[in-house]
Amino acid sequence: MNENFINTWVPNAELGRIPGLQVPIAMRRKRESKVFDTTHPLIQAIIRGGKTGSKKASPVDCLVISPELELMGRQPINELYNESKRRGLRYAEGYFMFLVESLEGKQPGLGNVILDDERPLQEVLDIFRTPTVGYHDYTVVVIDARAFEDGGTLTIDIEVGRAEGAGSFFLFDGNSELSVEKVPKGTLARAWLISPGDTGQIAHHFDEGKMFKLGASGRSGNKQGTVNAFQARISVETPKKNES
Repeated sequence: MNENFINTWVPNAELGRIPGLQVPIAMRRKRESKVFDTTHPLIQAIIRGGKTGSKKASPVDCLVISPELELMGRQPINELYNESKRRGLRYAEGYFMFLVESLEGKQPGLGNVILDDERPLQEVLDIFRTPTVGYHDYTVVVIDARAFEDGGTLTIDIEVGRAEGAGSFFLFDGNSELSVEKVPKGTLARAWLISPGDTGQIAHHFDEGKMFKLGASGRSGNKQGTVNAFQARISVETPKKNES
């Protein structure tokens, strides 16, 4: 397995992920005349990996990155024991399976929401914000519905918080870039301008297991800097369940 990987370590402090160390690190670099280029494509991929998936507070992330600097998998180390146990694997076996699944293109850990027969419904609580530039500044929820090989109906029930600011929600294919035009192109379904305290729904039928992206954005006409919360109940109903 080792011949498939080049291993490297990058401290969280160097990536700016520890707020309390940002100033000391900057002062040390200035004092020692050392430059850590956070704009390097590899470092950008690592930073992006730390923001991907539903677990964002792990002290250590194991990332698998392709030669083209695309994320192939993410495993927060403090989740590895419980996830291995849930799958009936020992700790080392769980890590090995993470590497194998990454190489097989299964993208472990990259879906914010993973739906399958055992977990056909998941809930997400997050925020959206009013864009400071342009029409949309997306909060992105990645939905992994690949376990439903025969497809089904993806339903997203959305409730917007009571703070100031309406929000719009757009469903995209998992492989597509999120359009930032006033009327986004390439959407599979959408729920426009849900007012504070109100609810909305997105429903989309799909024929085979796949990935989706849900983009949430504040209305561009909101006061600049407006932030509001939303809750999304994301579920898949399969054809077999419909028949029964």
